[in-house]
Amino acid sequence: MKDRFLFRDSDEQAIPIPDPPQILSVSQLNTAAKDLLGAAFSDIWVSGEVSDLSRPSSGHLYFSLKDEEATIRAVLWRNSASRLPFQIEDGQQLVCRGKIDLYVVRGSYQLVVNHAEPKGVGGLQLAFEQRKRQLAAEGLFDEEHKQSTPWLPRKIAFVTSPSGAAIRDFLEVLRRRWNNVHVVVIPTRVQGAEASREIAAGIRTANRLADPPDLLVVGRGGGSMEDLWCFNEEEVVRAIFDSAIPVISAVGHEIDVTLSDLVADRRALTPSEAAELAVPLEADVRGVLEGAQQRLVSTLQSRVLRARQQLKTLASRPVLKRPEELIEQRARLVDDWDQKLKRAMHDQIGRGQEKVALVTAGLNALSPLGVLQRGYSITQDASGNVIQKVDDVQAGQEMVTRVMGGKIYSTVQSREEIEGSES
Repeated sequence: MKDRFLFRDSDEQAIPIPDPPQILSVSQLNTAAKDLLGAAFSDIWVSGEVSDLSRPSSGHLYFSLKDEEATIRAVLWRNSASRLPFQIEDGQQLVCRGKIDLYVVRGSYQLVVNHAEPKGVGGLQLAFEQRKRQLAAEGLFDEEHKQSTPWLPRKIAFVTSPSGAAIRDFLEVLRRRWNNVHVVVIPTRVQGAEASREIAAGIRTANRLADPPDLLVVGRGGGSMEDLWCFNEEEVVRAIFDSAIPVISAVGHEIDVTLSDLVADRRALTPSEAAELAVPLEADVRGVLEGAQQRLVSTLQSRVLRARQQLKTLASRPVLKRPEELIEQRARLVDDWDQKLKRAMHDQIGRGQEKVALVTAGLNALSPLGVLQRGYSITQDASGNVIQKVDDVQAGQEMVTRVMGGKIYSTVQSREEIEGSES
């Protein structure tokens, strides 16, 4: 815009006239500020403490970064948040990489984070500790859930890479210790984005076999934390926990500890040690069998000696040395009982006969027939009633008189009472 001038006639001095100010709308101002901030702070690193964390259902993360003197709002979009190996939490010290963006509608600026790391500790290490606390709180690492591994498995399944050093080391040690075992390799990737899914699927496959193995080994050789990270994934940890087959975890080297090690029924420091834990030495097996054989022989010998002693004891008894004597003794005893029984019966009959004689004598003494034998008689009327008094008959009445040897029938001609006789 060209300057405009005002001229005075007296001295013809030119005086400039200022242009009117440029008036911006609020949105124009905020948009201009957004462009300036975006260009000036397109890739920056900011450290601070996380506060006011919000996790809406969209998957985006909204939070503030603060230090002792200031606060800035920050946002982590869902795509970036899903790539973080750890969970952002209130109170964490983070180092965030991103750009400054201004929200035109409100005129507020914020840090758009595309990457974040915990301050002072690696992101994977923090993710490991967070997941470890979560799964431990659910009881996945408790000893009460651990299964005992078989002493002498018939069949072993190994979920690992078929081309890795882990399976070679495992088989080499296995052959040295105990060669009479069948090994099934369930091939999976043991590193990379798809490894955790394949390892979990391999564990489930082993449990679904028609002839399931007696023991399951899961592992690989050593490497960095990033290389071993698939064995810290929740999908793998839960698959090991749900396995009905006892699991030995053999991940990495001695210094490497994964969540698979913590949830497994037994942890081997290396794949070679997994073979040592899986099967015993052949010499140890032979020793156990020889010991069992010795104990069995000793037990049988003891039983034979006891049986022989019992036979000797039985053989020394008279009943077995001279069995006919026992028969003779029993025969004599039977004869004695027979004689005693006969005597008892004879005595009992004699006593019975004596009692019968006494009772008979008593009855005879009371019987009317006995009276007849002594010369007396019994007179009855025609009805059979005994005539006891002279008043019991009338003239012309028929009577029956019973005497010894018979009866006399008569008719009453008359009756006479004798004075002084009992009535």
